[in-house]
Amino acid sequence: MMKSIKTIILLLCTVLALTGCTGSSDKTDKVQSQAAWQRYDAAREAKDLQRTLAVIDSMEQADIIGAARANHMRALAYDQGWKMRIAEHYYKKAYEGYGAEPSQDWYLYGDAGFRWACMRFLRGDTDGALSVTSDLLAQVEENDSFPKRVEASLLMLMAEAQMQLHQNDEARLTWQKAYEAQQQVGAKAQQPNLPYVSMNISTGLFEMGDIEGAQEWLERCAQEFTVFEQTARDSLLKEEWRGHIALKRARYLQASGHTAEAAATYAAVPRSRIFEPHGYTEAAEYLMAAGRYKEAAYWYDQLDSTYLATDGARMTFDIISERLSPRYLAYRKAGRDGDALAIADSISASIDSALVWQKKSDAAELAVIYQTHERDLQLSNFKYQLKLHRLIAVGLAIILLLIAYLLYRAYIFNKVLAAKNRHLYEQIQEREKVVEEERQMLQAQPDEFLSLEQQLFRRLCALMTEQQPYTDENLNRDKLAQMLGTNAKYVVTAIRECSRGETVGDFITRYRLEHVARLLKTTDEPIAIIGELSGIPSRATLARLFRNTYGMTCSEFRQAAKRNDDIVHEKQKGDF
Repeated sequence: MMKSIKTIILLLCTVLALTGCTGSSDKTDKVQSQAAWQRYDAAREAKDLQRTLAVIDSMEQADIIGAARANHMRALAYDQGWKMRIAEHYYKKAYEGYGAEPSQDWYLYGDAGFRWACMRFLRGDTDGALSVTSDLLAQVEENDSFPKRVEASLLMLMAEAQMQLHQNDEARLTWQKAYEAQQQVGAKAQQPNLPYVSMNISTGLFEMGDIEGAQEWLERCAQEFTVFEQTARDSLLKEEWRGHIALKRARYLQASGHTAEAAATYAAVPRSRIFEPHGYTEAAEYLMAAGRYKEAAYWYDQLDSTYLATDGARMTFDIISERLSPRYLAYRKAGRDGDALAIADSISASIDSALVWQKKSDAAELAVIYQTHERDLQLSNFKYQLKLHRLIAVGLAIILLLIAYLLYRAYIFNKVLAAKNRHLYEQIQEREKVVEEERQMLQAQPDEFLSLEQQLFRRLCALMTEQQPYTDENLNRDKLAQMLGTNAKYVVTAIRECSRGETVGDFITRYRLEHVARLLKTTDEPIAIIGELSGIPSRATLARLFRNTYGMTCSEFRQAAKRNDDIVHEKQKGDF
């Protein structure tokens, strides 16, 4: 019994090890998790898309990250690699994955939704972007755990969409909410987040034609940046921001008719503060507004050469709109007709190139999306199989625990039962000893001291012991009387008076059961045969009579007798 329990416990430990339920496996998982994150960071820094995706897949398969987190990380990787359609696909999946239980990570849930909305907005789906931002912002009022930083970003995006839909009053209110949300985030030395919000609001108001409002928000931005400068350590970042603020101020002054002040503001900006590419664009826009087309053309040239260095020969409609068209206008206004004509030809060729590139890009990204669907299905199948195996392992562990528990209970029960049966056996032995002593005393008494009933009973006991007539299943009082040469009534009376009121049937049964007990102790014969040899051919009757008389079954009696003999032998060896 104990060997079986030990075997099951060993199997159980094996199952627990396979299911990862031991302390040492937790420590190993932690080390593996740290190593996986290090590989992910290294791949991201190297901008190796395939390597990054492979690490993300392995992390998800190892349950280091969940499906929603994995999709968010894939989206960031594709976003970094300018694979916008695929990035949007995974931002959506991450958003929907976190949406099932946003409380698992409110920041990543909001960030995935914000980035998905941005992707939709950039490809012209303004209503779709507004739908996502509205759904997310509806949860802000219901949950204090929603991060304010994400809330501010969502509000800024909503305002951009509202402005595009010419909902200018709504956009103003939304900008104000975004600014208030960003104020609650708190200042951070690493990035000028609050000045960034103010500058974007200023730019939006200027695009609406509200020059006065744009100037007010720009001055607020300048004040906030002054506070930021006191703790910021990045000198290059500070120089860049000073240039942005000054160039926007010059543009606003020019638009409000303060041309001399605008020119002076622009002139005061050192060339070192005009950083590419936004600085080039801001400088060119001011110069175009001021009619200084030759200088504007210079900055557009700088802008275009910078993009060529980073984008290569890739051409998109956004690039044509933001770079080539303003550059063409600057050349034409500056009187550089030949250059303007060359740019016009370039625009025409670029449109064809952009169409071809866009088709190739769309086809390639759609193919990748199809492949990602296939991979997602494979990953889902792998995770399903893993969960199924773990479920089977856990079920097996439960079954083994249950079996071990039942075996242990059986072991305890058998132990208690054995002790009880041993006690009963000892009582039976004592009782039989008393009965035997009474028989011997009766046999030793002279006839003159015994009544007729006692004399008849002594003869009856001798008959039962010597001839064993009880082995005949048909034995009754009449046969006993015939064997003793007396009347059946005398037999009944003798048994009743000399054996504590027993009936003839009880008397015969007692001798039969005593014979059964002897055979159980001294032989290995089957119980059914012992019953037949003792005058009780029915096994059911034997089981009932034996249990009622001795308090245990025939098998239990035999085991108790064997244990008792073993104990006696051990004592005898010890004494020897």
